[in-house]
Amino acid sequence: MQQVLGYGSTLLKCFCLLHQVHAHFYEFTETRGESMLPTLAPHGDFVHVLKGRVHRRPAPDTGDSSTRGLHMGDCVVLRKPNDPRSRVCKRITGMPGDIIEVDPSYDGVDDEESALIEVPKGHVWVTGDNLSYSLDSRSYSAVPLGLLLGKVVAANDFSKPARNPETGAWFGYRRIRNNYLEVSAD
Repeated sequence: MQQVLGYGSTLLKCFCLLHQVHAHFYEFTETRGESMLPTLAPHGDFVHVLKGRVHRRPAPDTGDSSTRGLHMGDCVVLRKPNDPRSRVCKRITGMPGDIIEVDPSYDGVDDEESALIEVPKGHVWVTGDNLSYSLDSRSYSAVPLGLLLGKVVAANDFSKPARNPETGAWFGYRRIRNNYLEVSAD
């Protein structure tokens, strides 16, 4: 009986450790939906999400306590502002203080839909890569940084062969890159 209790205690400790890692540091979860096409598949992609609180510590160069580790173009997982039980994956397309056109895909002229707004301090503007199928900041406005859960750094597509001979990637592994690279003026 003592040995069974010892195994049970060890199992409970391992479960608690896994829960803490999943809740605060790292998550591996499946994607659903078309809003991030072509970056992420609507089904079958599993994303690696780093959840560390790096975005809550002061940035050494700016003193801004809200955005360390987050940059324009990063893919993030966040709680949906109009449904906190739901989580979504979007790309940061506006940082605090940026002037954003609410819906650049809208063709209207002098209309509220094409208005410019400033992203408030402590907020970011997020959109899906597939604007036609994305409910994002264009619908629910700037997102408070407190709703961000983590940064997507990689994905796996397990429908791919175990090892891709061309790229050397295992199980469809690929890094999710920031596609808003700064271009230097030469």
